[in-house]
Amino acid sequence: MKKNVIRILGTRGVPANHGGFETFAEYLALYLVAKGWDVTVYCQEDEGSAIYEDDWRGVRRVHIPVQRPGAAGTIIFDWKSTLHAAKESGLILTLGYNTAVFCGYFRLKGITNLINMDGIEWRRQKWGMLAKLWFYLNEWAGAWLGNHLIADHPHIKTHLSTRVAPNKITTIAYGADPVRSANVEALRPYGLTPNGYAVLIARAEPENSILDVVKAWSRRPRGVKLVILGKYDPRHPYQSLVRAAAGDEVQFVGAIYDKEVVNALRFYARLYVHGHQVGGTNPSLVESLAAGNAVLAHDNQFNRWVAGDQARYFRGADDCAAVLDRLLPDEAALSAMRQASLARHAEAFTWEQILGAYEALLLPYAQ
Repeated sequence: MKKNVIRILGTRGVPANHGGFETFAEYLALYLVAKGWDVTVYCQEDEGSAIYEDDWRGVRRVHIPVQRPGAAGTIIFDWKSTLHAAKESGLILTLGYNTAVFCGYFRLKGITNLINMDGIEWRRQKWGMLAKLWFYLNEWAGAWLGNHLIADHPHIKTHLSTRVAPNKITTIAYGADPVRSANVEALRPYGLTPNGYAVLIARAEPENSILDVVKAWSRRPRGVKLVILGKYDPRHPYQSLVRAAAGDEVQFVGAIYDKEVVNALRFYARLYVHGHQVGGTNPSLVESLAAGNAVLAHDNQFNRWVAGDQARYFRGADDCAAVLDRLLPDEAALSAMRQASLARHAEAFTWEQILGAYEALLLPYAQ
């Protein structure tokens, strides 16, 4: 029997070492291999000169070395991946639209290409005008050049429906493994105790409301620490403002990539604070639901759909401070919020649901 064939482009590769798309690519690739698919994932390498292939847990990996760092290197990698993939047969799944203009080559070759359109990248405050224009044009390119589009949130589908017909778009969110236990010893190096701190995990950018949260937390003693994960460079203007606004109960623990430690920080947290203002279904927010966190999130349509009605929401530093005043001492409310988070995860964000929905969407295009 002939295998269904798929090639996954747009990530740094597998296994995941970078972010949400890489994690998703790893889960989907292994899921489809177990279902009998022939799966290729393109991987960006920083060293070497020749393209080479290997096998990872049944996934064919095509390694493409790129000498340029940063965004320029990513663009080169995406172009080389496109050229390589266009020489072969089978379905393409492109994760992200940042270089969607390259997908025109698949159209010319008659190759079917589905694109996960990610968030509304050009709205992010961290980008300059030139970068915003690049993302804006590529969003339009992806919408038109993809044979079918995947939105990870209903409001992303609504947004994309201003570019193309709604029946060209399927909504499939993001998944997370449930966290039912964690190693409490992982808290010890940070001087933390279960239920004695809140956690915030986000890139230190203005659109993630970190300055508002830190100001709100630091207005008065809370008796609870705010633990912030992420890299903070004293030369970065916004990151310097965040650190300067932090009171004694705000603890910066740096960037942590050890999954066991991150899971423990989530699992034992009194509260998870999520300040993201832009995007679709945010992986970190889904992971907080899977860990059973009580969630305090920035009030916008993206977060409200993901976290549900039982989470708490804020707009700005004043509002955040007022919510914290009421919520942190309220054990009954926090307990109810934790149960609601677990229920919301089970309802919509298990990997079994997400990956099954992807295979159901991909099958007709692969056959």
